[in-house]
Amino acid sequence: MEFSLIDRIRELTAQTREDVRLGIGDDAALLRVPDGQELVVAIDTLVEGVHFPLGTAAADIGWKALAVNLSDMAAMGAAPAWALLALTLPNGEAAFVDDLAAGFAQLARQYRLALVGGDTTRGPLALSVAVHGLLPSGHALLRAGAQVGDAICVTGTLGDAAAGLELLRAGGGADAHAAYLVERLHRPTPRIDAGLALRGQAHACIDVSDGLLADLGHICAASGVGARIDASLLPFSPALLNVFGAHAAREFALSGGDDYELCFTVPVDRATALQSNRVQLGCAATVIGHVVEGSGVHAYDGDGRELALERRGWDHFRA
Repeated sequence: MEFSLIDRIRELTAQTREDVRLGIGDDAALLRVPDGQELVVAIDTLVEGVHFPLGTAAADIGWKALAVNLSDMAAMGAAPAWALLALTLPNGEAAFVDDLAAGFAQLARQYRLALVGGDTTRGPLALSVAVHGLLPSGHALLRAGAQVGDAICVTGTLGDAAAGLELLRAGGGADAHAAYLVERLHRPTPRIDAGLALRGQAHACIDVSDGLLADLGHICAASGVGARIDASLLPFSPALLNVFGAHAAREFALSGGDDYELCFTVPVDRATALQSNRVQLGCAATVIGHVVEGSGVHAYDGDGRELALERRGWDHFRA
């Protein structure tokens, strides 16, 4: 049965690339890295009940397992090329595997990403995806590099995914706004175009997976700087404001996580041009604060009062 599942996954995710000398079907893949390019590698594991709710549709699981890794590629400014998939299943139900592979392939085809190998085994539902990307040597976006005076920007809107999870925990919602928020949880959009556009522009970059405060804090720690956020500038979707209101939206945006938007710092004189270049970025970008001397991330309301926040982001091992 294991080999028939592998054959089904290979069939449903087929993607031809000239730099794949040998893909699924042997003991390992053979891949060609072009001259002048660096290889960028990221891996994430998604576990049922931890990274996606019990009962999540198989196609959504397949999409998200790839999306979170593509988001890491975007944060580095890399173009995705190849992926490996390790799939742990409680059983080998063919329909579930077909739907999962279809969701994975739907996103992979947008970026000509080839699935070149992996593994299947039996156990509690979990997926590990390793994505390999390419970028010109010396052009990677890093967490280190933010400079005092830089504008702090984010792509898209924040807080939607955390709000979608809250809706699911509360029994869901029936209107279009609630459906949008749940969709943002299950099918995040990796900001590949924005990452490519930020090469040579951004001083530092990270994707927002664990919450804005936590992830921007990683930039600050790596760069030896602090950050001042104006919470009144945070970008919210109409759906989030309609369902939860402005106060809850702010909490979701600052510490909710799972948005997979990019947070980056750029010189102030570049920020306006980037904000107006929505076509190249593939989404909107918003200035939400500035890099300052010191350490840590401090958020303020529109009147300049610092916000006291109990939760600053997701921690896998927090009790």
